[in-house]
Amino acid sequence: MVKSTVRFSETVMDRVEELVSGDQFSSKSEFQRFAVEYVLSEIDDYEPEMLDFDDVRDEVFPERALGREDPDGEGDGEFYQVAARVRQFALRGEIDTARELIDTQYPATDPRAMVLDDIIETYRTGESVGNRVVTE
Repeated sequence: MVKSTVRFSETVMDRVEELVSGDQFSSKSEFQRFAVEYVLSEIDDYEPEMLDFDDVRDEVFPERALGREDPDGEGDGEFYQVAARVRQFALRGEIDTARELIDTQYPATDPRAMVLDDIIETYRTGESVGNRVVTE
């Protein structure tokens, strides 16, 4: 690897240190490698070399992970399968089972978990009439 020295303002480095002290990055160097690879991948036809780049990117930007397509072009098929199971449990009144499924699939801060929680709320707070939910 090539070593490079880069100077940042104190404000920038304070923010980097906050991120490093959390769970997302193990060191300032890891953060900086990710940042450079991410910018290159967004503005150019560059394939990141960082180990587990996609996983780190999805953790740092979970809202972007929701709409990201699989390399096979199938979209987020797993999410749709989980959503169908959550809805099925909710329809049957198995709210705790539906919540457990969400918790095992996604962290609480993931937008997909929030959407699935909203699906459960629809069935938990309303009266079911056929396939429709009537709320007052």
